[in-house]
Amino acid sequence: MTTDTPARLLQLLSLLQTPREWPGGELADRLRVSRRTVRRDIDRLRELGYPVQATMGSDGGYRLVAGKAMPPLVLDDEEAVAIAVGLRAGAGHALEGVDEASVRALAKLEQVLPARLRHRVSTLQAATTPLTSGDGASIAPETLTVMASTVAGHERLRFAYRAKDGTQSRRLTEPYRLVSTGRRWYLVAYDLEREDWRTFRVDRVRDPFATGARFTPRELPTGDAAEYLRRSIHRRPDTREYAYDVTFAEPAEFVTARLPAWLTSASDTGEGSDDGTTGGYRLRGVTSDPVEWVAMRLALVGCEFTVQGPAELVECVRELGGRLGRAGAGSRR
Repeated sequence: MTTDTPARLLQLLSLLQTPREWPGGELADRLRVSRRTVRRDIDRLRELGYPVQATMGSDGGYRLVAGKAMPPLVLDDEEAVAIAVGLRAGAGHALEGVDEASVRALAKLEQVLPARLRHRVSTLQAATTPLTSGDGASIAPETLTVMASTVAGHERLRFAYRAKDGTQSRRLTEPYRLVSTGRRWYLVAYDLEREDWRTFRVDRVRDPFATGARFTPRELPTGDAAEYLRRSIHRRPDTREYAYDVTFAEPAEFVTARLPAWLTSASDTGEGSDDGTTGGYRLRGVTSDPVEWVAMRLALVGCEFTVQGPAELVECVRELGGRLGRAGAGSRR
C-alpha cells in the first residue's frame, strides 16, 4: 500500500493519462487502497486542475478528459525518451512546423531527465539517421536547448561564432528570441561588445555557454523578432530580393503539400496553366534565395509548371531542364 499521498497521486495520475476508463475498483487494486481513498484522491486531482470525469454505475469509472488549461503531465521512462528523441530530431534540422516552442519543450524535458534517461536519448539518437529534405543545416540539439534556456531565463549567453567569410569571433549577448525560418534557425540577440542588435545563424554557433548573469530584456527596435530578422536579412549587401511568379498545372493542395512553407506565400488564383488545363495554381512571392535553389524546389513538385518571372529564374529553369534531359539521354540503350 502506498501511504505517501503525493506519490500515490502521481501514480494515480499516470494511470489516468492512459486513454481509457478506469473502474474505481481496478484503481483501488492497483494503488492498494480503498475505493474511498481513490475518490478522495480524484477530488485532489480536480482541485489541482486535472479534468477527471466520473461515470455512474455499480463500479463507477474515471477518465481524464480535455480541459480548459494544460496541466502538468506525468511520463514514464519510455514515454519521456520517445518525446525527447522526437523533439531532438525535429529541432536539429529546423523542420517546418518545429518552432521555438518545441525547443523550449525540449529544454524543459532534458533539464529534468535523470542521467540514465539522458544517456538513452543520446544513444538512440546517435544510432539513428533521420530522413530530412536537406533544406537546412543540421544543428546539435544541445545548442538549441542552451539558447532556449537563456532566452527563457533572461541569462547572458557567450558563444563562438563563424561569419560567412570564415572569420571567427567570441560573442557575449543578451539573447532575445530564437526564430525558425523553416530552413534555418536564427538567434536574435543584443551584442554587448558591439552595443547593437544582431542576428546569428545558429548552425554557425559553437560552444554556447550560459553565463548565469541575468539581465533585463531590452526593447527590440521592431518589437517582433521575426520582423527584425526579415529586415536584417534583406538589408545585407550580399542578398537581393526578387519577385517570382510561377503557374502550376495542379491545384493548390497538390502544390503546397510539396513545397516548403517559405516558398508558398501566395493564393490560388483558379487560373489554368499555359497548356489550357484548368484548376491550376499561381504562386507569387518575394525571396532572396538563390535562383538555383528555387528552380530545384519547383522541379521537385512533380507536375508541369511555367515560370513567368523573373528572367534569371526562367533562364535557370531552362538550363536545369536541359541538363537533366541530357543526363537522361546518356543512359538510353
